[in-house]
Amino acid sequence: MVELFTVGETIRDTKAPGGPIQEQWEARRFGAKLINPANRRKLSVIIVGTGLAGASAAATLGEAGYQVKSFCYQDSPRRAHSIAAQGGINAAKDYRNDGDSIRRLFYDTVKGGDYRSRESNVYRLAEVSSAIIDQCVAQGVPFARDYGGLLDTRSFGGVQVSRTFYARGQTGQQLLLGAYQALERQVAAGTVEVHTRHEMLDLIVIDGKARGIVVRDMVTGALETHVADAVVLASGGYSNVYHLSTNAVGCNTTATWRAHRKGALFANPCFTQIHPTCIPVSGEHQSKLTLMSESLRNDGRIWVPKEAGDGRDPREIPDGDRDYYLERQYPAFGNLVPRDVASRAAKNQCDAGRGVGPGGRGVYLDFADATARLGRAAIEEKYGNLFDMYHKITDEDPYQVPMRIYPAVHYTMGGLWVDYDLESSIPGLFVVGEANFSDHGANRLGASALMQGLADGYFILPNTINDYFVKNPSTEAIDASHPEAVKAVDAVRARINTFLTINGARSVDSFHKELGAIVWEYCGMERNAEGLQHALGLIGALRDEFWTNVKVTGANEELNQTLERAGRVADFFELAELMCIDAFHRLESCGSHFRTESQTDDGEALRVDDDFAYVAAWEFTGDNSPPKLRKESLEYHNVKLTQRSYK
Repeated sequence: MVELFTVGETIRDTKAPGGPIQEQWEARRFGAKLINPANRRKLSVIIVGTGLAGASAAATLGEAGYQVKSFCYQDSPRRAHSIAAQGGINAAKDYRNDGDSIRRLFYDTVKGGDYRSRESNVYRLAEVSSAIIDQCVAQGVPFARDYGGLLDTRSFGGVQVSRTFYARGQTGQQLLLGAYQALERQVAAGTVEVHTRHEMLDLIVIDGKARGIVVRDMVTGALETHVADAVVLASGGYSNVYHLSTNAVGCNTTATWRAHRKGALFANPCFTQIHPTCIPVSGEHQSKLTLMSESLRNDGRIWVPKEAGDGRDPREIPDGDRDYYLERQYPAFGNLVPRDVASRAAKNQCDAGRGVGPGGRGVYLDFADATARLGRAAIEEKYGNLFDMYHKITDEDPYQVPMRIYPAVHYTMGGLWVDYDLESSIPGLFVVGEANFSDHGANRLGASALMQGLADGYFILPNTINDYFVKNPSTEAIDASHPEAVKAVDAVRARINTFLTINGARSVDSFHKELGAIVWEYCGMERNAEGLQHALGLIGALRDEFWTNVKVTGANEELNQTLERAGRVADFFELAELMCIDAFHRLESCGSHFRTESQTDDGEALRVDDDFAYVAAWEFTGDNSPPKLRKESLEYHNVKLTQRSYK
């Protein structure tokens, strides 16, 4: 058998201070060196991505006085994928007086991630969560309010308190508009430059430190070099490796993958989340899937017919012939079990022949009881835009007929490895939001993505990046003529020329679609050793064909979306291999990573803490060379490791 990987030296987070976990963040903030406002104006930062993490970071660093360059491939920062988040944002404010606290949010997040996240990072996230809500309210974000005018909250999966603040079903959009306004204020003040329709294609590393990026102007094709004193990646996750996902079609992994190839460790790539509440696949024509917010599980009841093959109209199936399987299997949490649990349960029902809709790949999400109890007006107020979206896509009225849902790839918990300061293994390269691995372990709780993105951008990065600047003063003026910058541009240009000169017979999209089907089949909701090894063979063969038979039309010096997609899909091939290797090496089930060889008698995920309580951080060792596994041990002093149960 070909060696899949080697094992290198262990790593550890050297930035997290010791002492009681409740005091660590304040201790780190106090211990970090400060820079006076006049000196900040002399320092520059590049930020790639304008979603919640990137926009909030750019706005805050610009406000602090740093010279910031912000890059996005969209035509406006407002079109970042954070806009698609629907259901809400968590915070430990306990407005409902139902027992919530910072410690409970911390505990729920560590437990929800199946004990595969750092305690220090997660506690800090819970600690700053309340400040996020205050910040966003001050910006004018129109959170929902209760009858008395106070901010309203609702429940989400994996918790038994109501801590999720929301703006109808448009929470991500409203939060992004708030961050965007803060960003544009700094653009007007002259501290931030925004470069739209520019895609990062490589990282410039000089003397071991991140000092700039190479970007392509997506309109003209011109390659540009931008240098700075530090680089921040806020470029999102990599779910589109599966081709069909809930992510926007343009979402990709190129920024983080190019950094990985330059030395940044990539952590836990096999931890990819399957969301249980997605509109099912309707045919071969689709390029993406549409998410229905997890918030719908607050009032909607999930069920399937008890008898396999029951093709009756769901309104004609009486209660006695329905299986509300989540309520039956998990009575303590019911329909609000975490996403990984709900997704596997839906798959099991469909595999048993009780699925509904085309191909039997769906379950019902029914609002009949909630509508009868609360009235249609109340349902419209809470979920109206989601119901309208479902109606437009399926031509079925969810007020009259139950929605059909099925799990789909959504979020990625894996990402570039970072320490407590959010700095990667490359000095001067910071990674925020979904692009890093840090907070969610093996499974993200719903409504925590927006919380992490804004926590990183508004409150954490601005308090840690200054320490890097003080300890790493720039002693050399860097510009585009530096040999390492020229080398990076030449490499990008050569790669582009390769794509344009292959002149094969297959489209880029056909390769992406086939790759996605392989990864979904063998490294999706379930994985096993035999399937993962088979997938690695298929991916390798398909990747070889890609580099000899892909057809990229047009030229570089123009708007060329085929060329853009070719570069992204090429990176997806390499990432897919690492995902399968990571999944193969982790012979346990935890959270969204479910190995069929490691499950309890009743089919739940079975962790192996003695062997796998660590972060798997992978080092790139060169083309056609096996990656190197670097382990960061996870220690738990504030939460007891137990078998996760929601029953």
